[in-house]
Amino acid sequence: MLKWLKKTLAFLLALAMCLPVGTTAMAETEQTGIHPEAADEIPQSWELIEKAVVLYGTGGEAYEGEIRHLLEELDKVDTAAAEKWREILKLWRDDNLTVNEEILPDGLPDTDELCLVGLGFQLNPDGSMKEELLHRLETLKRCAEQYPNARIVCTGGGTAPDHPSATEAGEMARWLAENGIDSSRILVEDRSQTTAQNAIYTMDLLKEKAPQVNSLAIISSDYHIATGVLLFGAEAVLRERNNIKVISNAAWKAPSGELSLMFQAGALIELLGDKQTAYDIYFETYDIHEIIPLN
Repeated sequence: MLKWLKKTLAFLLALAMCLPVGTTAMAETEQTGIHPEAADEIPQSWELIEKAVVLYGTGGEAYEGEIRHLLEELDKVDTAAAEKWREILKLWRDDNLTVNEEILPDGLPDTDELCLVGLGFQLNPDGSMKEELLHRLETLKRCAEQYPNARIVCTGGGTAPDHPSATEAGEMARWLAENGIDSSRILVEDRSQTTAQNAIYTMDLLKEKAPQVNSLAIISSDYHIATGVLLFGAEAVLRERNNIKVISNAAWKAPSGELSLMFQAGALIELLGDKQTAYDIYFETYDIHEIIPLN
């Protein structure tokens, strides 16, 4: 484990002794491993950012002072990065998100400047879609009919162990076309294995294929919306794509499912570029479905 992370966990354990009984700030401090092979490759700016992200993932605003100090230290190393991560943490703290059930609100731009981003879900071993993905697609179809001029991105790579050529995005796009959605509206992002990668590769795809897009609506399951909104917003900040905003969402109401702050911390660390640390966190915190191992 990286030395800074050991020190961070030791600090959190010591701090926990001073916290009021019942605090949840220490709930997931053991879920933050750094792969030792990556230890010497982490630049100082990454170390400061990861400390701040891990602290927020562990205890939220309980560590606001410590996070502020880390960002002040980051200012001394990389002012531009510090400003970006302040903006990302502001997005993360935002508790005003409204999750729209089944359909988007009225009044969004009905032009090709709006893109409906459908987030995938792991396929069955034979490559067929699981019930949850089909429910997400039904929501996406309703939204596509509601805004018939919007572009659509289907996201998700190959997650079927017995059918390696099948991808979540490919199956999603095929289903939409078979159910009346014009295929010329649909872009297929079929490389990603995580929500962070959904954001990274979708931004690549939009830049290349639909540069006019400036507004995103995230379509997924209800428990997944906050993470999707955060990661797509964060990726836009990191790329300095200030013209692209996540403006809305629509969700299928799942019977169960939850993604923790620490899982979101791992996803932000993946956006930063430290994939190994992100996957270490994912494997400790993800309780929805299996993640494809990092090669």
